[in-house]
Amino acid sequence: MNAGRRLVRAGSLAAALLLWQLLTSLDVNLWLRFEQFPTVVEVASAFADRVGTTTYWQDLGHSLGRITVGFLLAAVLGVAAGTAVARSRWAADLLGPLVEVVRPVPAIALVPVAILLLPTNEQGIVFITFTAAFFPVLVSTRHAVRALTPAWEEAVLTMGGGRLRVLRSVVLPGALPGVFGGLSVGIGVAWICVISAEMISGEYGVGYRTWQDYTVVDYPGVFVGMATIGGLGWLTSTAVEFLGRRATSWLPRPTAGGAAGTSRALFRRAARVTRTTPEFPAHSDTDADAGAKAGVLADAAAPTAIPRKEPVP
Repeated sequence: MNAGRRLVRAGSLAAALLLWQLLTSLDVNLWLRFEQFPTVVEVASAFADRVGTTTYWQDLGHSLGRITVGFLLAAVLGVAAGTAVARSRWAADLLGPLVEVVRPVPAIALVPVAILLLPTNEQGIVFITFTAAFFPVLVSTRHAVRALTPAWEEAVLTMGGGRLRVLRSVVLPGALPGVFGGLSVGIGVAWICVISAEMISGEYGVGYRTWQDYTVVDYPGVFVGMATIGGLGWLTSTAVEFLGRRATSWLPRPTAGGAAGTSRALFRRAARVTRTTPEFPAHSDTDADAGAKAGVLADAAAPTAIPRKEPVP
């Protein structure tokens, strides 16, 4: 990102804070009522006081711990379940109806279930966080795997690979952009639900402290909690997007070849993996020949419409 774009972004945030300061300091009361809102200066002062306390950092640690455990469980199980539903007819028949029935239920509505099912509030909050992130990851993975063209899988099978090699060198790498799209959505939804769960049944955490500030009419403290939540959400979503860019760094960017370039990259990666794996039979072709053949297959496959991949037993 160049300096001009950074300046525009910083200016946008500064303009929003300036507008907030003006509306609250002038006690504007038109259709929206700002006379009871704390000013930016009051919130900044409360934030400086809160940061110097041990309670603030304890709440921060509890919320980060809950989001980390719940989100990691959702990432692992969501990718596994989404891949299974997309690749196996049995998994689609067994898990598909259950997913479609439970998925529309808001995760925060599961608070009574968590209270009845799990022995502690801590486990209940982690369960709600996991549920919130699990379904976006599962659905994104399912769509990403089903969108893969069969030509990629057939290329690996032709070179002697088995279904496990197809999964490792074609399905998972090819679905990574869609998977990280689901992870990016999931981390945002997870933050919404973990804060809501902390407000309802938590004992510590940023959400719990924000609600306590509201009950004692400490409005600057409420905005400190909101700013903390926003900062944590921005940092974690940025971390997920950074990991996604690193994990898919072998893919060409849209301006560097489009769909054909992506197909060639995936074919050549599969060819390179199969050529360097002992489980495949020896061939007389060189690595360069395998990559060239993969590129030819990609060029032939890229312009055509991508057929729907039916799950196999």
